[in-house]
Amino acid sequence: MTDKLKSVPSVSVSYASNGNSTKANALGMRPMQERAYERRGEQYLLIKSPPASGKSRALMFVALDKLYNQGLKQAIIVVPEKSIGASFNDEPLTKYGFWADWTVQPKWNLCNAPGEDGGKVNSVGAFLESNDKVLVCTHATFRFAVERFGIEKFDDRLIAVDEFHHVSADPNSRLGQHLGQIIARESAHIVAMTGSYFRGDAVPVLAPQDEAKFDTVTYTYYEQLNGYEYLKQLDIGYFFYSGPYSDDILKVLDPAEKTIVHIPSVNSRESTKDKIREVEHIIEELGEWQGIDPATGFQLVKVADGRILRIADLVDDDASRRDRVSAALKDPAQKNNRDHVDIIIALGMAKEGFDWIWCEHALTVGYRSSLTEIVQIIGRATRDAPGKTRARFTNLIAEPDASEESVTEAVNDTLKAIAASLLMEQVLAPRFNFTPKNPNSGPVEGFNYGEGGYDPRKTNVGFNEQTGQFQIEIKGLAEPRSKEAARICTEDLNEVIAAFVQDKTTIERGIFDEELVPEELTQVRLGKIIKDKYPELDEEDQEAVRQHAIAALTLTQQAKQIALGGGIVGDGEQSGNTALIDGVRKFAMDVRELDIDLIDRINPFGEAYSILAKTMSEESLKQVAAAIAAKRTSLTLEEAKELAVRAVRFKKERGRLPSIGSTDAWEKRMAEGAAAFVRFKDEGRYE
Repeated sequence: MTDKLKSVPSVSVSYASNGNSTKANALGMRPMQERAYERRGEQYLLIKSPPASGKSRALMFVALDKLYNQGLKQAIIVVPEKSIGASFNDEPLTKYGFWADWTVQPKWNLCNAPGEDGGKVNSVGAFLESNDKVLVCTHATFRFAVERFGIEKFDDRLIAVDEFHHVSADPNSRLGQHLGQIIARESAHIVAMTGSYFRGDAVPVLAPQDEAKFDTVTYTYYEQLNGYEYLKQLDIGYFFYSGPYSDDILKVLDPAEKTIVHIPSVNSRESTKDKIREVEHIIEELGEWQGIDPATGFQLVKVADGRILRIADLVDDDASRRDRVSAALKDPAQKNNRDHVDIIIALGMAKEGFDWIWCEHALTVGYRSSLTEIVQIIGRATRDAPGKTRARFTNLIAEPDASEESVTEAVNDTLKAIAASLLMEQVLAPRFNFTPKNPNSGPVEGFNYGEGGYDPRKTNVGFNEQTGQFQIEIKGLAEPRSKEAARICTEDLNEVIAAFVQDKTTIERGIFDEELVPEELTQVRLGKIIKDKYPELDEEDQEAVRQHAIAALTLTQQAKQIALGGGIVGDGEQSGNTALIDGVRKFAMDVRELDIDLIDRINPFGEAYSILAKTMSEESLKQVAAAIAAKRTSLTLEEAKELAVRAVRFKKERGRLPSIGSTDAWEKRMAEGAAAFVRFKDEGRYE
């Protein structure tokens, strides 16, 4: 069966497997937990760390210190759904060297209590009046409790919010509004935890003035995976299919790999509208059905080589059967049994907080509009487990059908899938620290500058394998001046890049506009996104953030292009753990001098198009390009204004205005934009 498996064009990120992220210190803390504990005195703490990095236990350490050493009365742990409440069950922390154990009285873990969230509010009230220390409840129960008792009842308490990306600054988000009020009152402590701090929509998680109050602990995917003991390689790719997906799924589903298949929502374009039949079809394609295991409810299927696959069907509409399967998957006695189950088929389940360490392949059918959801799904496959050296995520997407009356929806799905892939490449890469190249520049301790070492005559690229960080010198790079801008450049570049790659106009033009002048995206479009996202920053700091963000995105894409083109990475081949690092170094060497003007002149979406061309049929690719070309519009007032601002900056630097007759495409575009802006003013359309 595996001989017909399709090679999926993918980015492959490989890791050193040095075991660091799984080693504990004298207090029983892994590196991320130790990092969080060092900040335990902060009133508002945000922990950004991947799935499986130990956020739950990090919170236990911090909460115990706040309860016993910082004078807080109680800790309330708030989780998005009941199943995640188990992450905060009792832990004998003293057994591993800590000074106290984590205990939750059974009656105060409301995730285990029967009844609806609204009915559990009385229990929250009773807890607040008690002398007990810890309560665990859902986001919904907490919202109802705040509405019933008022925010002042939560004074002098720790509110710990797990999966914090569920919060939103949108006025319609009650949880977001309640947290905003608690922060404004300044009488409670908050610890926020998330594996992905960008939402799928454009609404920020917190209002900027609230976010600025949080001290951030960031533990990157690269640090996490680099420090694993077994997992060495993670591949991310997308594959296009035509016709019903269930006919093509065996081209990317390898029955020899432990796999979670997420089938599409019944409301999506990819769905056949009969989810039960879809599951049956996948099972039929895999092999010969042998019946149901009476103990677990797993489907038993005999494959061509004689093996019996154990398949967990979480799509079944019969609640009793589905609950039996779900309970079998959660059986703690089977946690370390690799043979317990082989394939899990799910629809809305087995994502956030689902822990199956043996998962090697997360196969998702249909694009997911939420980047957060994709990060969570990938997180199912990035657990470390004995003998598991490689994991992969595949997004199976429907090709735009030329026979359809409208391809708009299909084009949108395709672009969103590409945006997710671009962002995940960024999330999984080592962290970039950019510094301007100047006469005083020198090597930074702990960084390896490659063959020949640091060269003071050129721009250098250093890499620290232990911390998973690049140190990259760029000529002409603007440095952030304010503390907040510096924080964004250090901690939040992925959030900026997420907003950029999710911008529909940006990605459409970046991939399909043959006449594109890259600076229109890298300077104008990204500049506007940053102004909208960080209005409190002054112009110089906004420009510094823009330069750092576009440098990070472009260097990752250029490194990927070199790696794929040079055979360093690609099509799932084992590649050694230096592919991306080598790609960044090679790009820096090939251009001789890294400068910000050069980076701005590169279309960061060029490599996405080349991968698209490998996996989509030529007819569909032309169809998508034509659909986007048909929408091309003239300059908007806002775009003309931004180009005019860039033209003024050009004049300051060169002593002349940009020329409309210039052979340089960007200079010509600035001149056109400035002229258009003058016309808008003359017509009275700009005050």
